[in-house]
Amino acid sequence: MYPTLLALHSWFRWLVLASLLFALIRAYLGWLRKKPFTKFDDSVRNFSATIANLQMMIGLFLYFISPIVNYFYHHFQEAVHDRQVRFFGMEHITMMLIAVTVISVGSTKAKLKSPDPAKFKTMAIWYTIGLLIIFFSIPWAFSPLVSRPYFRMF
Repeated sequence: MYPTLLALHSWFRWLVLASLLFALIRAYLGWLRKKPFTKFDDSVRNFSATIANLQMMIGLFLYFISPIVNYFYHHFQEAVHDRQVRFFGMEHITMMLIAVTVISVGSTKAKLKSPDPAKFKTMAIWYTIGLLIIFFSIPWAFSPLVSRPYFRMF
């Protein structure tokens, strides 16, 4: 089960990133061009926040069955000094929980705002912050600190 969830989590991140980027493009264009906030924009807002929350749920489940996290908790004194183990035991989950919270709060705030440019502005600001946190918390293949492949196989 662990390898399957790990692969799913790895692949699903691309959907999270794509949906957030699409939502941000819509939000910035709507805000800067003072467009009306349509049902489609509301669906994009909701879909991107939902996808981020689903990824978080997969990640949380993965976190509790991960052998790396298990090692982190059972050998904390040593593990906290190991960059890769500390990243997955502490840093990644903390930053991702913050990012998804930021996105969820932004989604809710945008939904409740009026007029339409305020909805777009709220979504643009909160989703940008969330996306930046996510981007810096993903173990990219090019990262010198902690790297993982772009796509894990099932």
